[in-house]
Amino acid sequence: MAKVAFIGLGVMGFPMAGHLETKGGHDVTVYNRTAEKAADWTAKFSGKSAPTPAEAAAGADFVFVCVGNDEDLRSVTSGENGALHGMRPGSVLIDNTTASAEVARELYAAAKAKGVDFIDAPVSGGQAGAENGVLTVMCGGDEAVYERARPVIEAYARMVGLMGPAGSGQLTKMVNQICIAGLVQGLAEGLHFGKRAGLDIEKVVEVISKGAAGSWQMENRHKTMNAGKYDFGFAVDWMRKDLDIVLAEARRNGAKLPVTAVVDQFYGDVQAMGGNRWDTSSLLARLEK
Repeated sequence: MAKVAFIGLGVMGFPMAGHLETKGGHDVTVYNRTAEKAADWTAKFSGKSAPTPAEAAAGADFVFVCVGNDEDLRSVTSGENGALHGMRPGSVLIDNTTASAEVARELYAAAKAKGVDFIDAPVSGGQAGAENGVLTVMCGGDEAVYERARPVIEAYARMVGLMGPAGSGQLTKMVNQICIAGLVQGLAEGLHFGKRAGLDIEKVVEVISKGAAGSWQMENRHKTMNAGKYDFGFAVDWMRKDLDIVLAEARRNGAKLPVTAVVDQFYGDVQAMGGNRWDTSSLLARLEK
């Protein structure tokens, strides 16, 4: 059993911290900017809460962070009362936020300066994956540190892998989002075409999902897309945040991402329709408006 802190109890962090307490059997202290959410978590999982990230991190072996973006991440780690101010030498800071590779490298250096280790560890699998403890975790950092952290991370994960040095986890998550953007747009267009052609969508998907067109998105989202229901998981606002990170990195490294750039704009159209909190499969709504 390890002493663990978890900072950020959103739709992902809340259940992830819970798995560390229940499945992992760790001693967990949480922090959330909205204290009521921390109180809800302690009532459900019987762990402890702290009033600041630094106090949550004090004495912890592993400190997990899962917040919204780069600036949120800087605030709760190296800002005033940030976790790094409370962490002891030899402990490990593990960042589950989907953020830039740049901030991951920045925090790696800031942690090392304090004698603390750092792993960037963004996740994939959405709210359902977090609730069921079956996330995919893409890690960047030092191999020896990763091997120490991996058994703890496995409390909320189905797959954990080390992708390379600091920032490599975030870069891998960018690849993940590039692939998802193209897949969802393709599925949306396929369903839209099939409906316009008068086909029975359920019969179509039953057949093509067993062939080369099959995907997780098809298996898990075609029914809700066909029904025009878009409240099942990762929100459009968050996808656009992720794609902004992807496209900024592509400008730095020279990668050509024409499909990703177009799909990002399509999600902008969905936002203009009022679909900010719809899930990413709502690209179909744009075609059917």
